[in-house]
Amino acid sequence: MSTGLLIVLAVLLSYLLGAVPAGTWVARLRGVDIRTVGSGNSGATNVQRSLGWGPGLMVGCFDILKGGLAVWLARQLHLSESVAALCGLCAVLGHNFSVFSGFRGGKGVATSFGVLLLIDPLAGAAIFPIAFCVMYLTRYVSAGSMVGAVSALVIEAALNRPWWELLISLILAALMFYQHRQNIVRLRLGTESRFGQRVAAPAPKSPKVMN
Repeated sequence: MSTGLLIVLAVLLSYLLGAVPAGTWVARLRGVDIRTVGSGNSGATNVQRSLGWGPGLMVGCFDILKGGLAVWLARQLHLSESVAALCGLCAVLGHNFSVFSGFRGGKGVATSFGVLLLIDPLAGAAIFPIAFCVMYLTRYVSAGSMVGAVSALVIEAALNRPWWELLISLILAALMFYQHRQNIVRLRLGTESRFGQRVAAPAPKSPKVMN
């Protein structure tokens, strides 16, 4: 198989891997359509607010794994590091715009973190405490996520990382801000939901009883 065809295959598989809608499936097992609850996205934060910490952590871990696995698979195919980072980006695109969920999905925070941890463990480890501190001090997950995305770019530039890594991080940050555009409006208005705040999930539908 030619290198070009292998790259196309890796990119496609990465998108499909990222598109696996873990949040939607976990919520469906509990009789809830996560797209109709809270923010309407299938990411770990909305699952946690709607269904509790257990499902939220499960989805978050799976979403991180998706991003890291896309990079790992590209490396197993002996593709370059720049292509592996591209595959990670495709996994985030799959998560945000899942073909299995009508091109809807999450906001890419956990999946982007998984990608960064694999392509640059030092930068990934550095942004975690930054994002966590912002979330802890402000109680806003969205604020911590966006600050973390910008921090990744700054740290990589300070570490003189290659251009392709900076480009991937720039695109990931831009995607994250785009996905959080409504959160930015709510932050400005002071109506953004805070960390740990629950939303009411609709009661699971009971099966119809035939008379």
